[in-house]
Amino acid sequence: MSLYIVPTPIGNLEDFTFRSLRILKEVDLILVENNKFSKKLLNFYNIKTNTKTYHIYNEHRIIPSILEKIKRGKKIALISNAGTPNISDPGFLLIKSCINASIDIECLPGPTAFVPALVCSGFPIHEFTFIGFLPKKKRRKKLENLSKENRTFIFYESPHRLIRTLNDFKFFFGLKRDIVICKEISKVFQKTLRGNIEDMILYYTNKNNKKILGEYTLIINKQKK
Repeated sequence: MSLYIVPTPIGNLEDFTFRSLRILKEVDLILVENNKFSKKLLNFYNIKTNTKTYHIYNEHRIIPSILEKIKRGKKIALISNAGTPNISDPGFLLIKSCINASIDIECLPGPTAFVPALVCSGFPIHEFTFIGFLPKKKRRKKLENLSKENRTFIFYESPHRLIRTLNDFKFFFGLKRDIVICKEISKVFQKTLRGNIEDMILYYTNKNNKKILGEYTLIINKQKK
């Protein structure tokens, strides 16, 4: 009895392992975060496996039936819209429930946005903290606590909150703290910007009023001693 956690491409559909492809074709059911979104990948690789939506709004309700299916011998895989499930995506509750039910978890290696962003940042990576999306509540308290640490930080951010987050960084980390912003990793409009926090605020507030689009990974360098 096992649940397969299968990472999926974060951009380019070719960023997919042979093993992930095989597993998704062999299992009896694929749990998807968004059926319409995932169909693009599944159709690209001619994967005909049945799917069922699994997300934060229905997980409490459907987890018992998922566990029952696995116990009866059904092979089930979990994917998210992009990247590795449970990394700023649904998955934690199902994984924890499987562990409590003595169901094995097998997580395949594969794409996740923060790893390539961190590697190409040029910042020290022997000690880093992955934050993901900042919490909506106690956001400033979280940043205040982080400002006391001396390590590289990794954040995810949406386009409509990017400028707000950069201004929060200015307040808690200072204008001159080095930062790398990776936009749309592995996608057509992939772009990497390097500089300090002040540079990034000026760049994104002086884009001739163009709308900020895309998905962002922000890497903040450790403090200079």
